[in-house]
Amino acid sequence: MTANAPDMTEFDPDSDDTQPEGSLQALIARIEGEIRELQFPRFSMDDALNLGLLLVELGKEDQLPVAIDITKGDQVLFHVALPGATPDNEFWIRAKQRTAARYEVPSLLVGLRGRLGGGRIEDHAWFDQSRYAAHGGSFPVYVADVGAVATVTVSGLPQVQDHNMVVQALREVLGSMGAD
Repeated sequence: MTANAPDMTEFDPDSDDTQPEGSLQALIARIEGEIRELQFPRFSMDDALNLGLLLVELGKEDQLPVAIDITKGDQVLFHVALPGATPDNEFWIRAKQRTAARYEVPSLLVGLRGRLGGGRIEDHAWFDQSRYAAHGGSFPVYVADVGAVATVTVSGLPQVQDHNMVVQALREVLGSMGAD
């Protein structure tokens, strides 16, 4: 089974409805493929600025009510809230960012893997929901042969859409680096 099977409905982590068999595994496989694909040769402060500005452009094009953050360790490299974003988005930014940084995989993947055996990662007492959120929207910035060096996070849309917006921007910035 591939993540791109034409008749496969994508798993929706926001839905309580019964979902197509294999859709959870297909979405996990897609995200694991994105991790392999999105390996940067480097990631500088200028790259963070370009990535952040691209996300702003994408958000403004569609009038999306999102907050955007790029963080490296404890240093915020880029942060903005677009019209319609709320103070709650700031909590979600930090919680998703902490999750992606701690596990060094996209925050959506943490949540999806937690569902593999049934239930959710949030159902475990050891998962501190006051600090972490296993919801889509934060993606580590991977540098080839180094690993995760930063996180880029979007909050304000349904979690798969937050994730997809980040992936789209990472792809575009990485593609532009190949032209350098």
